[in-house]
Amino acid sequence: MKPFGYQRPTTTAEAVRLCAEGSGARFLGGGSNLVDLMKLGVEEPGLLIDVTRLPLDRVTATPDGGLRIGATVRNSDLAAHPDVRRAYPALAQALLAGASGQLRNAATTGGNLLQRTRCTYFQDVSKPCNKRLPGSGCPAREGHHRDLAILGHSTECVATNPSDMAVALAALDATVLLLGPEGERAVPVTEFHRLPGENPDQDTVIRPGELITEVVLPPPAPGTVSRYRKARDRASYAFALVSVAATLQVDDGRVERATLAFGGVAHRPWRAHRAEAELRGAPATPAAFQHALIAELAEARPLRDNAFKVDLVRRVALDVLGELTGPQGPEAGPTV
Repeated sequence: MKPFGYQRPTTTAEAVRLCAEGSGARFLGGGSNLVDLMKLGVEEPGLLIDVTRLPLDRVTATPDGGLRIGATVRNSDLAAHPDVRRAYPALAQALLAGASGQLRNAATTGGNLLQRTRCTYFQDVSKPCNKRLPGSGCPAREGHHRDLAILGHSTECVATNPSDMAVALAALDATVLLLGPEGERAVPVTEFHRLPGENPDQDTVIRPGELITEVVLPPPAPGTVSRYRKARDRASYAFALVSVAATLQVDDGRVERATLAFGGVAHRPWRAHRAEAELRGAPATPAAFQHALIAELAEARPLRDNAFKVDLVRRVALDVLGELTGPQGPEAGPTV
């Protein structure tokens, strides 16, 4: 057992100050990922700063019709929130597909965004891993990589981001609000997580001492529908092989606007910008959807054992877009 300090601040300013002053300090929400990594020896914080008593546990409407989600809102509460289920069904579906009921009751919005990869080499301290120890190597490239990246990876790292919630937030154009020693700033969720490049140990663009305070969702455009679907090895609690979050706005049979985000395929939720550009103004037909998805996935670089993900994510995305153009539209709820 490695000793560590523990503090429970009551204001965000106090939390940021403690983090700036503490050596190896980490913020603690539900602990469903951080505590596991501490048990494995992957994380060894010198100080845990418990943020669960901060006034960040509310979901409130914005003046323009969007939502502000506090960083300590529990995943179960967020998934059940009537405004989320009504206006952002893809987010409710992603949360309900993301974990067991017990974990959703503990996990927080901020912690979900900060959870780390489930790559087996990262979690095993007896193995080299560039994400855990830069320069030590990436054995996953030649080893077990069936579940790992096909897009945006580098020679340094092929890990994937495990969050379901973040994929939905990427498709919904959410913004992450941060408070740090230098003040407040806002980061689009599509830019919050990094691709590995030469620094795979840096999961996000968050700066030392910064605390996630809120996630802001813009109001959905009139007529916009959304959906999230996840493909996994078993129907019960499991991380995604691939997942897709999409929003779609169709006018007179043509795509007015579409957003697409893929999970399980990259170091961050993969926003499919090329597919979105191909769809803009195109007929809302399976053929047009297929063309756009093939164009997006042309840059995929699968490894020896995960080439199946290219076809799988295309098929899942095609199904999701097809369902969004159906007469009933999507229903909020779990998608398995």
